[in-house]
Amino acid sequence: MKILTDTQYIQSLIAEGEHQQQDFKFEISDARKIAKTFSAFANTSGGRLLIGVKDNGKIAGVRSEEEQYMLEAAAELYCRPKVSYHTQTYHVEGRSILVAQIDESMQKPVYAQDETGKELAYLRIEDENILATPVHLRVWQQSGSPQGELMEYTEREQLLLNLLEENDHLSLNRYCRLAHISRRAAEHLLAKFVRYDIVEPVFEGHRFHFRLKE
Repeated sequence: MKILTDTQYIQSLIAEGEHQQQDFKFEISDARKIAKTFSAFANTSGGRLLIGVKDNGKIAGVRSEEEQYMLEAAAELYCRPKVSYHTQTYHVEGRSILVAQIDESMQKPVYAQDETGKELAYLRIEDENILATPVHLRVWQQSGSPQGELMEYTEREQLLLNLLEENDHLSLNRYCRLAHISRRAAEHLLAKFVRYDIVEPVFEGHRFHFRLKE
């Protein structure tokens, strides 16, 4: 098996472009913004940051000591719980590229603190960091429930199934209106259906809706 040089390896990553498990950062000027990306990767399926690479894939390079400090602040000061990651520096075209590999968290949700001190959880969808919905938060919170838990099947569950069959794009607000139930109850029931693999959240048009899983 041929071993790639640093240049070949980094260029192969850049050729993939930004996607669900990869993001380019020209530099790190705000640890809180990186915490948002850490949250998104940790809450989804992990991913890597290429630091010193512009959005268009051009090599810019970094001073890795400063970037390392900012990454540490993002993971340990501005994420709750702390995010697990590791880094490696590669040398390409006379410049240093820092690659940070972020692990998927076993303890979700991972929250990122914004400039006001508010803690928010994110998901990675394609090449974007998207704010998690209250339903996602409930799915993660319910995931601590014992395995093999039985789901009670009542008129409420049947109504949700009927509404999902009638509406391909059922939003949380629309579900509340049609079912005449509180947001809390709607979030709880939708989260259960997601956990049991009956329903899937879909992100389209910059918003989430829910549909029956095929």
